Amino acid sequence: MNHSVTHALWSFSERFVDAWNIQHGSKPQSDAYLGLASPCVLQETDDTVIWQPVMRNEPADFSNVEDGIGISLHEDIKAFYAGLYCGDMTASFNGHPLELIQVWSDEDLPRLQENMLGHLLMQKRLKQNPTVFIASTDDEFDVVSICSVTGEVIKERIGTKERNVLAPNVETFLGMLKPEA
Repeated sequence: MNHSVTHALWSFSERFVDAWNIQHGSKPQSDAYLGLASPCVLQETDDTVIWQPVMRNEPADFSNVEDGIGISLHEDIKAFYAGLYCGDMTASFNGHPLELIQVWSDEDLPRLQENMLGHLLMQKRLKQNPTVFIASTDDEFDVVSICSVTGEVIKERIGTKERNVLAPNVETFLGMLKPEA
């Protein structure tokens, strides 16, 4: 996928893999993906999966989410999730820890899309501008999202109107992230 957000995410994933290698002397590893097939899997042991990000041949499609909620998602949202397979990546933004949510496999994509749709429906009921989450934080009620209207990256408190702009766009946000391996 030839989109600037996809390229920025790929660049961050490379920085994440490099940071992991410096810290642990290997590619990223996680026990969260045991038994889950993915193009990312390099090796699976009894207790961990060694993985690396992989560019998708065909971008993921989000028309089902758009049709389900009756809006067009901001192109940056689709580009963030459509261009690669990857494990979730830990990082910090201005010293605050977060975990970028990623698509592990084609089997993982419908779960993500269902969660997006649920989030968007809740916002519609609350009469809020639509956003789609891209990262979790230490506080289960705070997520990092992309505003589907403006393309800004925001930190929002789920179920409230509390929103703080973190970056004017996803590319800037990803460039400001520090990988935490």
